[in-house]
Amino acid sequence: MSKDMELDEKLRDLLASVFDLDSDQIDADSNVDNVEGWDSVNHMHLVVALEEEFGIEFKDDEAVELISFELIRSYLKEKLQK
Repeated sequence: MSKDMELDEKLRDLLASVFDLDSDQIDADSNVDNVEGWDSVNHMHLVVALEEEFGIEFKDDEAVELISFELIRSYLKEKLQK
């Protein structure tokens, strides 16, 4: 399995866990507008879960931009390369 596929799988599982969904309900098109339960409180839970899972920190201005699977993946790739 490639690193990108591993990252996608981890991210899918994490999003599903935070939003109390099955991982097959999360895909690359998932975002704040089409994922049930993605509200402001769960968004903060998501940011904390991402930071803990991947050992990174998001600045406040970055955290508010994490509104889709694609954007989160992009931020993670950037931060994990540092």
